[in-house]
Amino acid sequence: MPTGIIESLDHEARGVTRLDGKTVFVEGALPGECVEYASYRRKPSYELARTLQILASSPQRETPRCPHFGVCGGCSMQHLDPQAQVAAKQRLLEDNLWHLGRIKADQLYAPIYGQPWGYRYRARLSVRLVPKKGGVLVGFHEKRSSYVADMKQCEILPSHLSAMLLPLRELIGALSIRDRLPQIEVAIGERMTALVLRILEALDPADEALLRDFADRHAVVFYLQPQGPATAYRFYPLDGPQLSYRLPDFAVEHAFLPTEFTQVNHAINRVLVRRALALLDPQAGERIADMFCGLGNFTLPIARSGARVLGVEGSAELVRRATENAAANGLDILAEYRLANLFETTPDSLAALGCFDKMLIDPPREGALELIKSLDADGPRRIVYISCSPATLARDAGILVAQKHYRLRGAGVVNMFPQTSHVESIALFERMPAS
Repeated sequence: MPTGIIESLDHEARGVTRLDGKTVFVEGALPGECVEYASYRRKPSYELARTLQILASSPQRETPRCPHFGVCGGCSMQHLDPQAQVAAKQRLLEDNLWHLGRIKADQLYAPIYGQPWGYRYRARLSVRLVPKKGGVLVGFHEKRSSYVADMKQCEILPSHLSAMLLPLRELIGALSIRDRLPQIEVAIGERMTALVLRILEALDPADEALLRDFADRHAVVFYLQPQGPATAYRFYPLDGPQLSYRLPDFAVEHAFLPTEFTQVNHAINRVLVRRALALLDPQAGERIADMFCGLGNFTLPIARSGARVLGVEGSAELVRRATENAAANGLDILAEYRLANLFETTPDSLAALGCFDKMLIDPPREGALELIKSLDADGPRRIVYISCSPATLARDAGILVAQKHYRLRGAGVVNMFPQTSHVESIALFERMPAS
């Protein structure tokens, strides 16, 4: 079997080495290690491999905390010290900015990070009836597989939810529709935990009784979803707390439904919003745009500063929720919302929204290419860009700097998903005077 010295980590936290001029991506290997590996996929310019034996170990290597690590596809970095995970993500961000965008930030911001375990307040758990494994499985998919991992615990879920995995297996195994319930969506708020059951057939009375008993014993709220996300409805208990999360620094609280998008890591989100607002520096009297605003995660803190803010979002449901949240927090005079598909932005459609002093952009993985291309010479003087993909951030940053006359004042990573290779980041751009 071949051996190699690992040079770096790629965007999926695989070790990178070389063999006869070909790049080899080795799962489970860390920079500086000498490993023996076996390739499972060979292409003309690269190979994918898994570690067989570590001949020289990195001092940053850790024993994975989760017994399912390596089988479950939910985490890929548990074998790396948490501080080193953050550093690796910062290097990946810098590499993307330079190699894809041909730019460097004037300043590298201190990374945002927090508790490395028990942080995941949203999850989508798969459910499968597998008689050969003793019944129903509930968990994440296995790595590179459609099979559901045989999980008995999960270290990145809050402890009360991790402890619920085996009871959930027993509950679903007792239902009449045990083979017609493919998914459980989890959403945890300030005062409640919601479990959304995706059901392909109706429950019978005995099933309903089992769910009520489980909800009472485990202090959860069940929702049932017979078709798409819009069909989800609260089943039991019907009264009691609603889902919400708070941003105490800005005295706002966001209500949400369990099928609506919110950040997975509530603690890091609070720090991220604080950092974003510090960089944006909203002032009373300014008009600010919050693009891809969702249900108002950044919009309401901006409004709390006294600035007028327009949130723009492509989902009618989220626009409706954001509008309700603005009213509930007494900020509907300063915060308004508009429905628009920002992936189809044109100079004319952007101009129709009016002029903005500043802009916050928080797009999905696809980035904000059409929005960036539509900015004109009178565009906002300051842009804060929140990204969940270093590659699309680098692409958009390259256009902002090379074509739109902005300067990348600073950038840094946000470790929203510890133990995984996912890289969230934040960047600040300022418009330069015309030469």
